[in-house]
Amino acid sequence: MNENTTHRHARAQRATEGWAFFVESIRNHRTVGSIAPSSKSLAGLLADPLRERAPQISNVLEVGAGTGSVTRVLLPRMSRGSRLDIVEANAHFAAHLRRLVRGYPNLPAEQEQVRVHNVYVEQLTTDRRYDVIVSGLPFSNFSPRQVEEIMGHYFHLLRPGGTLTYFSYCGSRWVRTFLTSRPEARRQRDVKDLLNQYHHRYATGCWTVWGNLPPAQVWQLRRPLDAVSASGALTAQPDRTR
Repeated sequence: MNENTTHRHARAQRATEGWAFFVESIRNHRTVGSIAPSSKSLAGLLADPLRERAPQISNVLEVGAGTGSVTRVLLPRMSRGSRLDIVEANAHFAAHLRRLVRGYPNLPAEQEQVRVHNVYVEQLTTDRRYDVIVSGLPFSNFSPRQVEEIMGHYFHLLRPGGTLTYFSYCGSRWVRTFLTSRPEARRQRDVKDLLNQYHHRYATGCWTVWGNLPPAQVWQLRRPLDAVSASGALTAQPDRTR
């Protein structure tokens, strides 16, 4: 297969995945929070903590992987001996991700290095603790109680010093505030306020990706190393664009 054929195949695959993503976003509002997969810039920022840990052995959890935009960035960054657990609640996407993992050419022969779990993250049971968690969940679709449960589960699964990255879409809350009912607008505000509490305590960075559809904001949070630092507020670094 020559280079031109490879590029055409990649473009066709992205187009197919984009259409599948759009269809699933209409079918299942709970598990799909966008109409398009994450851009390369967004995926790269979300996966940055794993790159920064290289060449250390890492346990990585990706949640809400969709059609694998971030997974494709994580896989080549996995050092030998590292483990990647992928959680995807949408059955169609989970099947696609299993095919993606099976077809990835450079994974070591270890069968358990990468596993796809077709469950909600709240239902994931594991004794493993993670150095990096990458979340693609659409928090803006959830109730404050669900967001609090998921974030609490993330910090339970993170090792001390471990990093969580997640993203939200710029301006989506304001659009929904004007286009939805008052109770819906209140739910959006309560979710935002809850996430801001986590930002105030644990955020180490925030970046805006204008090239994504729609533009997105990436947050990076870190679990404190000890109980003393957990009681102190960590301030997010100034916003940077990419």
